[in-house]
Amino acid sequence: MEDDHFLYALSSNNAWAGYKSHQNPHFFPKLADGQTPQILWLGCSDSRCPETTILGLQPGDVFVHRNIANIIAPTDINTSAVIEYAVAHLKVKHVVLCGHTSCGGAAAALSDSRVGGVLDTWLAPLRAVRYANKEVLDAMKDERARGTKIAELNVEAGVNVLMANVTVREAIEERGLQVHGCLFEIGCGRIRDLGLGTKGRGGMGLDGQEDVVRGRHAQIVFRGGRGEMSVK
Repeated sequence: MEDDHFLYALSSNNAWAGYKSHQNPHFFPKLADGQTPQILWLGCSDSRCPETTILGLQPGDVFVHRNIANIIAPTDINTSAVIEYAVAHLKVKHVVLCGHTSCGGAAAALSDSRVGGVLDTWLAPLRAVRYANKEVLDAMKDERARGTKIAELNVEAGVNVLMANVTVREAIEERGLQVHGCLFEIGCGRIRDLGLGTKGRGGMGLDGQEDVVRGRHAQIVFRGGRGEMSVK
C-alpha cells in the first residue's frame, strides 16, 4: 500500500504544533489575537517555493497570494483583492513579487504547444511577455537560461502592474510602501533582488541603508551591493 501522504501531513502538523507550543507557550495564543505582517508576498504556486520557509520567517510574518507562474494581471480580482487588503488594511511595509527558476509556467510560455484547458488562458500574459521580448529570448540557445530570463521578465511586467495599482501608489506616496521584484533560485535556495520597484537597483533605501523586516524569530534584510535578499 502506498503511503497516505495526507495522514502523514496531519501527523506532522500535530508534531509541529506540539513543538512550537513547547518552544513558546504564547506562540499560538498570540497568533489568535490577530496578524500584523510586514510583507505581502506574491509568488508562484510551485510546491518548491513556500515563502515563509524560504524566508526563514514564521506564521504571522507574511501575507500571501500565490498562483501559477506568479502572474500579476490588473483584471484579476483575486490578486487585486489580496493586494488591497494587505496594503490598505494590514498596512504591510513591503510588497514582494517573486518568480523562480525552473518554472513550469515559464517553460509552457516558451513552448509553441498548447497546454490545454484554462491554463492557456491563464498563461496568456506570460506568452505576451515572451512575444514582447522575442528577439532577446530567441538569441539565447540554452533552454534553462531562457527559462530564467522569461521568469525575470515576468517579474518585471508584474512589478509594472503593481506600480500602476492605485492602492499601491497611494501607499507609496503616503507612507513609503516598498515594492520589490525578486527571483528565487531553486538550485541554491537563495532569493535574488532584481532591483525593480520603488527602490531601484539592489533594493536600497533612499538613504542608501539596509531595509530590515523583523519577524517573530528571524529577520529579512533588503540590501544593495550584489542585489541579494538574505535572512539573518
